[in-house]
Amino acid sequence: MRKLRFAVSGAALAMLVLAASVYSHSVYAQDEAAIVWPTRQWQTSTPEEQGMDSAALAKLLDFGATRSLDSLLLVRHGRIVLDAYYAPYAADIPHRINSATKAVVGTLVAIARKDGLLDSFDHPMLDFFGDRTIANVDDGKKAITIQNLLDMTSGLDWKEPLDGRPDTMIEMSREQDWTQFVLDRPMSSTPGDIFNYNSGGPHLLSAIIAKLAGMNTADYAKAKLFGPLGISVSNWWRDPQGIPIGGFGLALLPRDMAKIGYLYLRNGQWENTSLLPLDWIDKVNHATVNMNMPRAPDLRYSNLFWALPEKNVYIADGYHCQLIMVLPRLDIVAVTTARDFCPLGRLADLIAGAVKSETALPPDAAGANLLAEKIRELSTEKATEVGATPEIASVISGKTYKFPANALGVKSLSLTLVDPNPHYDLQAYARDRGRQLLQSSDPIGLDGLYRKGQPTASGIFATKGKWLNDKTFEIEREAVGMDELQKWTLSFDGDRLNLRSKDREGRDVSVDSEPGG
Repeated sequence: MRKLRFAVSGAALAMLVLAASVYSHSVYAQDEAAIVWPTRQWQTSTPEEQGMDSAALAKLLDFGATRSLDSLLLVRHGRIVLDAYYAPYAADIPHRINSATKAVVGTLVAIARKDGLLDSFDHPMLDFFGDRTIANVDDGKKAITIQNLLDMTSGLDWKEPLDGRPDTMIEMSREQDWTQFVLDRPMSSTPGDIFNYNSGGPHLLSAIIAKLAGMNTADYAKAKLFGPLGISVSNWWRDPQGIPIGGFGLALLPRDMAKIGYLYLRNGQWENTSLLPLDWIDKVNHATVNMNMPRAPDLRYSNLFWALPEKNVYIADGYHCQLIMVLPRLDIVAVTTARDFCPLGRLADLIAGAVKSETALPPDAAGANLLAEKIRELSTEKATEVGATPEIASVISGKTYKFPANALGVKSLSLTLVDPNPHYDLQAYARDRGRQLLQSSDPIGLDGLYRKGQPTASGIFATKGKWLNDKTFEIEREAVGMDELQKWTLSFDGDRLNLRSKDREGRDVSVDSEPGG
């Protein structure tokens, strides 16, 4: 930040501080009549009409390609100025937003407070679970408040480092009662003292919302947040008890993610209704909880949002760059969905660098053409190389290979490759006892291009395959919009098939088919 190079009187300084406080929310907050509300649909604009440079946004899209983005959307002054989708992802496919789900849960807690369902953010957490017998209760656990859960300063013993293996979250996912698992954790520090990333706390908040509202969190979201904002497409994973997962698992369209950011940009106001307490927005915008990250010492946290206070940016942040980024001083909301990590500060700087004026710029035909061509280029899938089709393709085509229980979850697999419509049939072991086997039959591209299957409860799968040699076939199977890419190597030897891939925790797995197919 630039420093003032002149002295000011105490009164003048007070006026500057007040002006900065107002300005930090949104430079356009004063002119209520000019605010555009995208409840039914977003209005669009050229970047130049909103003071942004098209050529700079084209470079931003190149940056996104190096970070495996699925989408990049920018809103300035209430209008979409950039709306780009990287193939094979597309605008009409909900995207799993991973831990950005936490910020949505926090928003619902704020709505419950605004509506009077929650009396105080300082309310002790255990009061909401008086019907349970909880282990390791001591004075520390009794002192945990809703605010501690919102700031990830509960003091519960939890191992989920942002730069390492999330051991406790994995352990929770194997339990039948996630809420009980979190409540039973011992204490490792005094509530309020230390930030410790913890997906269990937001799950407790999801359970608390259900108790306060008399309906599950997803239904409350539809009634109080998604409905007013005009968000109609969403799905949300649930734990074994049926509670929408508080720490991850929500899927939204990028344009609807932007609506949530826009609600914050407009200080919790939506059309003629105040949905969020103003002090909630202020706390997010001026986050103070140190996240204690040596590689990113400027990061702060508050109310389940990340923040870069020096850049006046706060973010709903999900694993692998699922972001709702709010830049209040520039009147911008940015949304990314992706399949890899991205540097938050660098992304914020690139977005800010594309802003050239607070008012409209002259039209830039060359820049507009460059940006349009870049969007067309990245939305068009490029074929990868494929090997020659060996004779064995006709031998194994249509044959079903069955597998014993394995870490990949594959029960049986059949490839139909010598056919006008190549496809595969997959049967997977159910992850939980009592559930039915998962079955899918989807097209497979043999020309270096993905083929998308029909939407299922597990999402949309896009698949392509290629021969590596005369006995080895490789499959790439992407769960589009779910931040999941499976790469399987299939080695054929007589009646046997060896399948190699990585399990959900990144470990190498090799499994042989059963004798006799």
